[in-house]
Amino acid sequence: ADSPIEAARRLAAGAETIAALREAVAGFDGCALKATARNTVFADGAEDAEVLLIGEAPGKDEDQAGKPFVGRSGQLLDRMLAEIGLSRQSNILISNTIYWRPPGNRDPTPGETATCLPFAERLVALMRPKLLILTGKAAAHAMLQREDGVLKLRGRRLAYTREGLAAPVNAIVMLHPAYLLRQPQQKRLAWLDLLAI
Repeated sequence: ADSPIEAARRLAAGAETIAALREAVAGFDGCALKATARNTVFADGAEDAEVLLIGEAPGKDEDQAGKPFVGRSGQLLDRMLAEIGLSRQSNILISNTIYWRPPGNRDPTPGETATCLPFAERLVALMRPKLLILTGKAAAHAMLQREDGVLKLRGRRLAYTREGLAAPVNAIVMLHPAYLLRQPQQKRLAWLDLLAI
């Protein structure tokens, strides 16, 4: 039998549309987090958008709603994006690197991240966005395969590359809105990130 990572790679590669990828994620049983989560939280927003934002994992509010970034940090994110003309209703798609809530909002394990990563990578390949925004350390580390701290990565023009992509995707790392709720003095840096975006 395939390992969960190999099964995820096979399912992701077989998805030719975002709708098919959504179905593949919903039907995937290779991540143990699915057994304790209420809902699969795949993506929310405009699937034809030129901007893709990826965070880490759903929390309690997201697990209940089945949509990413809907709790307090999601509401802050929506307000931040609105300041630069981005909206889920028209021109941005929002997703995560993990699609099921870790129990107690704990950090996902490296194995859980590796198991879900083929789906996030396939989402980028299908969308071919003009800009990939990564919120927070976990999303930046997983998608960029770099270990630099967020404060070192944020605000810089980066490139997301993977085998099979026709060209690198412009990427930028920004501070996670949940971090900004805990550290409001860092909102100045977040505003600079938004201006860069």
